[in-house]
Order: sequence, then structure tokens, then C-alpha cells
Amino acid sequence: MTFKVDFKVRDYECDLQGIVNNSVYFNYLEHARHEFLYAHGVDFAQLAKDKINLVVIRSEMDYKQSLKPADEFYVAVEPVRISRLKFAFKQTIIRKLDEKVMLNALVIGTSVNEKGRPFLPPQIDNLFQAIA
Repeated sequence: MTFKVDFKVRDYECDLQGIVNNSVYFNYLEHARHEFLYAHGVDFAQLAKDKINLVVIRSEMDYKQSLKPADEFYVAVEPVRISRLKFAFKQTIIRKLDEKVMLNALVIGTSVNEKGRPFLPPQIDNLFQAIA
């Protein structure tokens, strides 16, 4: 199951070299993950209110090409179950103009309860069981 979120580079996201600053890609990826969760009935903000925190425990990013001002692109999100307590998102940033891959990422996460102990709440567990 692949989910996509559309974006357009804003001028202020670029550095002095005229390309998207590497740190901005983290924002694109995070927003796409949140949209994926929301589209599948998981409210990230409500989880936090319920003292359930989804946390990133590892990020791997392979930068292929640089996005530039006004580039239109999308982030493809593919969920993957890693283990009983870990899940991952394979994410790809693709420039729309030529469908060129700009970045590949793997973001691994879990959730923790109010005591900081890893566990998966039913809505996350069910979401990743459905795709396993």
C-alpha cells in the first residue's frame, strides 16, 4: 500500500546554494507520515493527549538529487512492520516534472506510554497488522 502527499518547494526552505536545505527533508517526511496516519484514522495529536507518543528511533536518508525553489514533488509513504514493537515507513521523495527520485528514506519508530515504555496502542498495532 503506497500513500502519496503533494508538496511544492518554498523559497525559504532553500539555502545559499539555491537548493532545499538537507534538514528540511525531515519536515517533508514527517508531514507525509502524519498525513498517512490521519488518512488511516490515527490522530497523532489525540495520541499525544492520551499520553501515547509515537517516536522515531532511527532515520536513514539517501539524498539522490536536490530539490530547488518551486519544484513540485510528492512523498510516497509505504508502511512496514519491523517487529512486535517497531514499525517503519519507507519514504521516497519524487520530483513531479520527471518522476526522478530525489531522496529515499527509512524511518523506524515505536510508541511509548506515559512511563516511557515501548508498546503499540491498538490503532497502530491494527494498522500495521493490516499491512503485514
